Amino acid sequence: MPSVKSLRSRLRNIRMLLLDVDGVMTDGGVYYSNAGDEFKRFNIQDGYGIVKLQRAGIKVGIITGRVSEIVSRRAQELGITDVLQNLDDKHGAYEQLKAKHGLGDAAIAYIGDDEFDLPVLERVGFSAAPANAVPAVRARVQYICRRRGGDGAVREVIEMLLGANVRPPVRRGRKES
Repeated sequence: MPSVKSLRSRLRNIRMLLLDVDGVMTDGGVYYSNAGDEFKRFNIQDGYGIVKLQRAGIKVGIITGRVSEIVSRRAQELGITDVLQNLDDKHGAYEQLKAKHGLGDAAIAYIGDDEFDLPVLERVGFSAAPANAVPAVRARVQYICRRRGGDGAVREVIEMLLGANVRPPVRRGRKES
């Protein structure tokens, strides 16, 4: 697996981060109440990282196989407008978002944790997986997070992206009058 330093040039090209939900933005658990209500736990630090990334001009989108009003609500809270749910074909959704934003593979990063994510992980310019991703995914991504899904993995990748995309200030010479 390449070092973070060697991935820096790939990270500099990224203009959009795509996220899976269950196992990436959450701990992968699905919780139900006796009344049948579904609950998901999202990491606040991941959320703030998403906001910071968008403020830095990098788009964020969600591609998930399940459908959940909770995901729509969390995306709305974070200002994520590209939310594609209930998908058996994540690759098709990826191609749709790529075309919508006029981006090439090299300009997109994706964080996924399970086999359904592999068609996208194998295409993007930067691929990552949480520490608790399945072995098949861990073996094929460019970066494995130290953190688990729902426990800071998203923020870890975001900090890498922000660090790589920081441009030194342009120094302008002072004009003599």
